[in-house]
Amino acid sequence: MPVYSESLPHAVSGGSALDVATWLARRGYPVHPLAPGAKTPAANCPDCRGAHHSPATCPCHSEGRWCHGFHAATTDLRTLRRWWRAEPGFGIGVSCGPARLVVIDVDAHPAPVPDRRKLLPGIPIDDRVDLTGLRNGHDTLALLAAYRSRPHPCDDASTLRVRTPSGGMHIWYRVPQDGPAIRSSSGSGSRAALAWQVDVRAVGGYIVAPTTRTAAGVYEALPGARVPAPLPLWLTAELVRTGHAPDEAPPAPEAPSAAPGGPLSGPRSPSRPAPRGKAGRRLLGPLLDDVRACGTAPAGTAFSEKLNRAAFTAGGLAAAGHLDHGEGRLLLLEAADHARPHQQRRNRLIVEAGLRAGSDRPIHPKECP
Repeated sequence: MPVYSESLPHAVSGGSALDVATWLARRGYPVHPLAPGAKTPAANCPDCRGAHHSPATCPCHSEGRWCHGFHAATTDLRTLRRWWRAEPGFGIGVSCGPARLVVIDVDAHPAPVPDRRKLLPGIPIDDRVDLTGLRNGHDTLALLAAYRSRPHPCDDASTLRVRTPSGGMHIWYRVPQDGPAIRSSSGSGSRAALAWQVDVRAVGGYIVAPTTRTAAGVYEALPGARVPAPLPLWLTAELVRTGHAPDEAPPAPEAPSAAPGGPLSGPRSPSRPAPRGKAGRRLLGPLLDDVRACGTAPAGTAFSEKLNRAAFTAGGLAAAGHLDHGEGRLLLLEAADHARPHQQRRNRLIVEAGLRAGSDRPIHPKECP
């Protein structure tokens, strides 16, 4: 019986597909087979091919078959051994949702570059921005990171990165148990998208594991970390803003501290100094006005982007001690619900994600948010 390595470097350098599948399963990542030489799931059994039924009720799963792709993914080692002994040439797929994985799938497909308004959903790109040389998802993800003044995720050696045979990249991250559930999307689709030619593999999707070989080549782990790092807060906020999180209610807002002279002011103990909130509220005010102004139009106002920017700024101001966190949250929710009263749960998701992302980067009033 083989001895399975405790570190992915050994598994990817000399182990079999079963070695890698076992390594992943032992870490809680449900695995399923991919068709030999392909990145698509292994074919269903004859009964499932001819019958239309819900994967959730398919009897094949209880019988240890791999029908319905990632719906059959498992961490059961005996099942995995049986699958890969039946077909050693299987590739490896990982079901992202149960594994709490969010994989940023950067494509490098040759395609006409769309209008600049479609490169970063919800973010207008000024005509003065030179887009010469922009060709694929590597470039649009870099553009998004630059817009947020953050490092390019493709350069993030702190997490597992995998080069795809087509020249793209899979950037693996994990979501904490108390984090939002992120759903999959296509960067070329008409629904939620993070950027053009940047897909998201999460709930409702799977990702090809490193070492998998297809007709186009091998999925190769790049130098750096061999395990997924926590999803960066700024990317969490972007995914929430672009509609990748379901409308779930976040924790109840905290009660604000007393702020003298403002609409949320109340009695203050003489022994407690007044919070340093005046400069923070002054900087946040115009951003809140932009959010409220979106109430004059039902669509086409970049509402989510404006609310995300305001929340990000409020989080940074609170982290630097220039704004009370609870007061900032209430101000944001008031402005958001004024503009979009029919989507209060979604408003709260954007606010919470933006506040968390902003708290990772303190902002002082003299700085530009």
